[in-house]
Amino acid sequence: MKSYDLIVVGAGIVGAACADYASAAGLRVAIIEPGPIGGAATAAAMGHLVAMDDDPAEFVLAHYSLGLWEALTDLPQAEYSRCGTLWVAAGEEDLTRIPQKLARLSAAGVAARAIDAEELYRLEPILVAGLAGGLLVPHEAVVYPPAVARYLVERARQRGAEFYPIHASHLEASAGVRLEDGTGLSGPVLVTTGCALPQLLPGLPLRPRKGHLVITDRYPGTVHHQVLELGYADSAHGEADSSVAFNVQPRPTGQILIGSSREYSATTSEVSMPMVQRMLERTFRFMPALRQLDALRIWTGFRPVSADGLPYLGRVAGQQDVWVAAGHEGLGVTTSLGSAHLVIDQLLGRQPAIDPQPYDPARVAA
Repeated sequence: MKSYDLIVVGAGIVGAACADYASAAGLRVAIIEPGPIGGAATAAAMGHLVAMDDDPAEFVLAHYSLGLWEALTDLPQAEYSRCGTLWVAAGEEDLTRIPQKLARLSAAGVAARAIDAEELYRLEPILVAGLAGGLLVPHEAVVYPPAVARYLVERARQRGAEFYPIHASHLEASAGVRLEDGTGLSGPVLVTTGCALPQLLPGLPLRPRKGHLVITDRYPGTVHHQVLELGYADSAHGEADSSVAFNVQPRPTGQILIGSSREYSATTSEVSMPMVQRMLERTFRFMPALRQLDALRIWTGFRPVSADGLPYLGRVAGQQDVWVAAGHEGLGVTTSLGSAHLVIDQLLGRQPAIDPQPYDPARVAA
């Protein structure tokens, strides 16, 4: 059996980030990925880099990770765009959310400011009339996640990481993994397989949550910021079987990416036109002008949702040298770099930059 310091199973953006950081630390790394790099949940992500602050532990991880993303801002293939995030208040009830949200962001050192209706329409003229105001977080950004994942894997390979384009069949009783062709690899294993996590770690509860995305033709200058409704977290963190929320973002190509939908009961990757219609109607409620644009593509993906909505990051209890980084739901792109640092630092015996306890997989076993 070939031996490694770390075997990373899965090369979505989280696994790619783990392999990159581990190889930078001098570890001999193996990467196992049968499909395209960044081809599953990563390819179905909007690519927003946003400090979601509704859950304290999620906010800490996102804020930490956003600082690490600054090292990749000049990467051409990442399509990094610091477009900022504009949270829109549909009415007075949404306006009441702003002071607390602003206070949480400001306390963490995140630049943000409340805006009135006049400034809201100056920033995004095509918003529907009658909105009450909003919150601007000017330094947030968007990226193209599959390209970032490919770059991180390639950088790891340039440092000596070895790539296995094949399925991992099972974990070995002693530290290691068996590939489906019978090849055995020995060493600590880090499972980063997203929705496929139960195949190797059935003891960690995880649910797939389907989402749809629509991308338009090129209409540069139509939308200037990533724009979300202030009630977005109600959909993202809710337990409803299906939900939609207003979320659009301008791509550096001039295209407009439209989300978002969430479904727990969906089991196939087929596009559901009723769900797409529901999602688009939510979008047109805030930006009716988008109804006139041409869409080029609709696609779906599945977000991996942990038992409590926080990712599993750390050592897996009861298994020899098995680690996990999975269950990020819709925030895997934002938190990928922070997740990698948190897990690899623990594996190396280093003091993590943030408290790892809220993400410890043992919380679920307990």
